[in-house]
Amino acid sequence: MAGVPDAAASAAAPGSSGDGRRSGGPEQQESCRDEPKTLWGNSEPWPSAAGPGQPSPQQRAETLGFYESDRGRKKKRSFSDLSLLRFISAELTRGYFLEHNEAKYTERRERVYTCMRIPKELEKLMFFGIFLCLDAFLYVFTLLPLRVFLAMFRFITLPCYGLRDRRLLQPAQVCDILKGVILVICYFMMHYVDYSMMYHLIRGQSVIKLYIIYNMLEVADRLFSSFGQDILDALYWTATEPKERKRAHIGVIPHFFMAVLYVFLHAILIMVQATTLNVAFNSHNKSLLTIMMSNNFVEIKGSVFKKFEKNNLFQMSNSDIKERFTNYVLLLIVCLRNMEQFSWNPDHLWVLFPDVCMVVASEIAVDIVKHAFITKFNDITADVYSEYRASLAFDLVSSRQKNAYTDYSDSVSRRMGFIPLPLAVLLIRVVTSSIKVQGVLAYVCVVLFYCGLISLKVLNSIVLLGKSCQYVKEAKMEEKLFNPVLTATPGKPAGKQQNTFKSTQGISTDENGSASVTSQPVHQENSPSLLVTSNSDQFLTTPDGEEKDISQDSSELKHRSAKKDLLEIDRFTICGNRID
Repeated sequence: MAGVPDAAASAAAPGSSGDGRRSGGPEQQESCRDEPKTLWGNSEPWPSAAGPGQPSPQQRAETLGFYESDRGRKKKRSFSDLSLLRFISAELTRGYFLEHNEAKYTERRERVYTCMRIPKELEKLMFFGIFLCLDAFLYVFTLLPLRVFLAMFRFITLPCYGLRDRRLLQPAQVCDILKGVILVICYFMMHYVDYSMMYHLIRGQSVIKLYIIYNMLEVADRLFSSFGQDILDALYWTATEPKERKRAHIGVIPHFFMAVLYVFLHAILIMVQATTLNVAFNSHNKSLLTIMMSNNFVEIKGSVFKKFEKNNLFQMSNSDIKERFTNYVLLLIVCLRNMEQFSWNPDHLWVLFPDVCMVVASEIAVDIVKHAFITKFNDITADVYSEYRASLAFDLVSSRQKNAYTDYSDSVSRRMGFIPLPLAVLLIRVVTSSIKVQGVLAYVCVVLFYCGLISLKVLNSIVLLGKSCQYVKEAKMEEKLFNPVLTATPGKPAGKQQNTFKSTQGISTDENGSASVTSQPVHQENSPSLLVTSNSDQFLTTPDGEEKDISQDSSELKHRSAKKDLLEIDRFTICGNRID
């Protein structure tokens, strides 16, 4: 029965006769011979040809603007539909909407805005940090001699007042005397180093050799800075720690000679750096100066394409501040030596001015490019530099507290790796050898210049202290000044600390409610010794396996060890797997 409709349909189809034979001309028969069997004479295929699971002719997919069809429909289309003009027209009129991926393009735009903000935020941090280094550097020339004089006066007049305390001198006074003695000894030792011979010895070397020497000196300077501050801290603590027996004071002697040797060697190293820079300035073709400047751009290659965390970026920022300030002092030394050779002719200063500007501009450009791409590749916002600035300001404010445990110049040395003693020794040596003081008027000028330095130091300190208080307040870090967190000594667990300490939510105070940091500035018998740290800035952390996590509020830190706070990060702290 199924074959009856099919047969009837075949019989009723046009182009066929009643006896089943085809009618029409030979051309029609030839075309019919080539065409497949269709329903009702149209170009649609038989329904049974599609088979189960295949789309109907109305549901066929569209590909590049053309519908899938049989050969008959393709032949009926015009040539213009299949032409190259239609493809070009489709390409020219094809549209898309960026709002379909709004999050992606918003993120890209924020990265561009971050790169545009980096120069401003970075230079604000650099400006603040350079003045911090200047404050610590001027302290050596201005207030340190006065403090040494007061300490010596107290020591000489001590029998007149009697011993009210077990200590002959306060710990800060002992440290000041040690610094002053080290400066005087190293200054006289530097007189045995001939600057002119060193200059001609370096000038006789080839350009490539000098370039290699300058890079080696930079590496040696970082190594000296990292180990030198430990030597000085060991000397200060050995000289001021409480001792039961008088024989224990003998241990200060080897530490003192080690500190003198370190300052002397580091001063010589900086002198070689200044001499190499002076040779580059005085070369005729300026090839060495160009090579030394290109070394800054090589620094971009070694830093940009590496993974950075915020602690690593903080270390790099401190290193850039120290490097820029050191370069300024080296340029000052080069200008002094050149002006001396030309009998202080002011015209020669304008000859040196373009080279000085070129060195400074290249340093600033390299820092901006380096930090811009580091923040871009590591998804770090530009606001992090204000947090770095607040951390540096916290050091300055905390050093002015009654419970301070260190001098501010030592705090800058640890944080940035900038040690002012060797650089001060070299600058005093260069100034005294370049400027001859003869006559009463000359000594009056020296006294006036010294008074001007003191005024500059006091003014700089007042402005920095005011800005630091503002930055600390903006970062909401005021409570850390009065509520220091109790932490374990490095290498020892927190449970092995003194039992007299009680910590509640990471804050330790004494019975009177005031937090005690250390007993060094003012001798307190009942006050425990704490180490100033902070639990703020949790975003600037890296895992540390030695300490235990104090705060258990955050679920994401539940299975992690404690993390280093930003206030614990100095220039040579290992953050992750690297020191930047």
